[in-house]
Amino acid sequence: MGSVQIVTTILAAGITAVAVWLAVRAVLKMTAVIRLGQPAPERFSDKGARTKTMLVETAGHTRMLKWGVVGAAHWFVMVGFIVLSLLVLEAYFEVVTPTGGLPIIGHWTIFGLATEVITVLGLVGILVLMAIRLRNRPTRPGGRSRFTGSTMWQGYFVEWIVLLVLIFGLLIRGFKVATDHFEYPLWATPVSHAVGAVLPDWSDGASVAALIKIAISMTWLIVISLNVTMGVAWHRFLAFPNIFFKREPAKPAGSGLGALRPMTSQGKPLDFEEADPEKDQFGVAHVEQFSWKGLLDFSTCTECGRCQSQCPAWNTGKPLSPKLLVLSLRDHAYAKAPYLLAGGGKDLTGEEKATAAQLAHLDVLSLAEGDKPLIGDAESGGVIDPDVLWSCTTCGACVEQCPVDIEHVDHIVDMRRYQVLIESSFPSEAGVMLRNLENKGNPWGAPQNTREDWTKGLDFEVPRVGEVDDFEYLFWVGCAGAFEDRAKKTTRAVATLLNEAGVTFAILGEGETCSGDPARRIGNEFVFQMLAQQNVETLNEAFEGREKAKRKIVATCPHCFNTLGNEYGQLGGEFEVVHHTQLLAHLVSTGKLTPVQPVDGGVTYHDPCYLGRHNRVFAAPREVLGDAIAGEIAEMPRNSERSFCCGAGGARMWMEEKIGKRINVDRVEEAMATGAKTVAVGCPFCSTMLSDGVNGKGAGEQVEVIDVATVLLRSVKPEQPQGGKETAPVAG
Repeated sequence: MGSVQIVTTILAAGITAVAVWLAVRAVLKMTAVIRLGQPAPERFSDKGARTKTMLVETAGHTRMLKWGVVGAAHWFVMVGFIVLSLLVLEAYFEVVTPTGGLPIIGHWTIFGLATEVITVLGLVGILVLMAIRLRNRPTRPGGRSRFTGSTMWQGYFVEWIVLLVLIFGLLIRGFKVATDHFEYPLWATPVSHAVGAVLPDWSDGASVAALIKIAISMTWLIVISLNVTMGVAWHRFLAFPNIFFKREPAKPAGSGLGALRPMTSQGKPLDFEEADPEKDQFGVAHVEQFSWKGLLDFSTCTECGRCQSQCPAWNTGKPLSPKLLVLSLRDHAYAKAPYLLAGGGKDLTGEEKATAAQLAHLDVLSLAEGDKPLIGDAESGGVIDPDVLWSCTTCGACVEQCPVDIEHVDHIVDMRRYQVLIESSFPSEAGVMLRNLENKGNPWGAPQNTREDWTKGLDFEVPRVGEVDDFEYLFWVGCAGAFEDRAKKTTRAVATLLNEAGVTFAILGEGETCSGDPARRIGNEFVFQMLAQQNVETLNEAFEGREKAKRKIVATCPHCFNTLGNEYGQLGGEFEVVHHTQLLAHLVSTGKLTPVQPVDGGVTYHDPCYLGRHNRVFAAPREVLGDAIAGEIAEMPRNSERSFCCGAGGARMWMEEKIGKRINVDRVEEAMATGAKTVAVGCPFCSTMLSDGVNGKGAGEQVEVIDVATVLLRSVKPEQPQGGKETAPVAG
């Protein structure tokens, strides 16, 4: 060992010792913060499925590759980070001797070839990512970027570290080539040989380059250890457990989509018959009341902004960005952590849990963070502004796009639950809807005895459950389908098509009440459970004696479809629920319904969030429309899993849209740009919102918004009266 190697070895050991000590301290701090969260025992179930899903999503980059070039570049960088960590380890042998290398595998040609390929592709990948970040920088001309609000220096820092580590890896090899100490042949490592051809014959070059490589790597570790909220770096480690502990590992995408998590207290579902607000947690009032998985979610956020780029609220000038919401909760959690770890915090009655002695050593900033309300405007110093909380449509675009499986919608609804149930703080106009649900069983407040009025004038009898001995499907009409003028046309169209196809079905009539979707998504879990339990009891009676496979329900509203199929199981209601477009597609494909006259004028299709993104029903409505028009539909740029929300979900249907551009107008402009004369929908909420948007644009005579079922009916029975343009006033 020469004098240069003595120096390089000492320096490498010193900076590594500092970095490792700081990293251990950072990991212990992060673990302590995450453990402050509430229990979530269900996250430990089905470890086999969780492991498989985690490996598929990470190694296969299933989410990231949806973004094409970005996903591919990130995959090469990720593989480079994992595999080339071996070359960082090898550098510790090279600082000791310039001819050093990894024991055993370090001399294998296949190892040299693999690391050469990964290095080159990693270089290409990181340069692509750097170019994309620069092209999309928030300060660029042309408006807000998905990186708006991200801590940009951290992203640049990480990218430059990766680039420099890869470059110095090649320089180490180059110096070995130049000094004729390189163990791999030219055919396996051509780039390394090319670098070596231009480097001088410096015997200590490999050791010095190895020291610089180690210094760069350890500088990265030191910086991230001093910044535990640096998600753009820490996600490299936290993404694996965050994906492993996702809510439903068997789901192909978006574990936080579909059903909402039930309200829990100390990790157990809340029983409203026995719950006590002074003993049980009602929603989330403080950051430590999120589950530990929620705190892990916040820590894992990469600040990539994919959620932000897809959010309908953010894209129409509203203050909600799913990314910024998560970052605010993350920063608050870590700033509040010293106070909480000292024993501080408020109990369920609002009293301080810590003694003055426990808090005496804390700095004023930690104490101030402990006093911040979780929800509050700028004047009150709240972490999350009420306008942010109530802008969410629960469309799930954020959850769909998140590469590390953060469950934004669950967290937003948990905060809404506390605001509604304990604080009674929510947009005033939604109060009418909630009172109507409690008193009338529907959000419009229509008399229950008018639920069957939609059947009047049909040329066939619509049977009720109990009036017929048997039926294949229970037709869940829904509140919109029974009371709202546009949706009643869809209900009649579906009933007519089922009758035409010879499908036996029955309705509950006055026995049906609201599924509870708007109550649950605004945060009123109590009203949801009241309605849901009543419906589950009614449905169980209607299907008494039938096995689950024969307890079939067809619903025209995706919100009802989602609630009955995905959430009623939490309350003992197990049913096979299909959307009407799925059933109609089946009836057409089996020849029970035959389109005879193509609908002309061009058709575009709007994917409802709760049908498409939340429940992965994309093909069926398109198949129905394709048969009805005998051709291809005109797709909007944002379609299928990237469909843009109509603005009605999350109980937004009953709240005023006062900030920014109206979401439905944005979507209508996109639909009209296709040139189609018909905008087909599969949801009564979407029908209302898009019809309102078309009329607002003054295009009601040129563009018609109708349900997929109506399009099919016009093709199957062209003699049916069209009923004119659907221009009824918007509810809510």
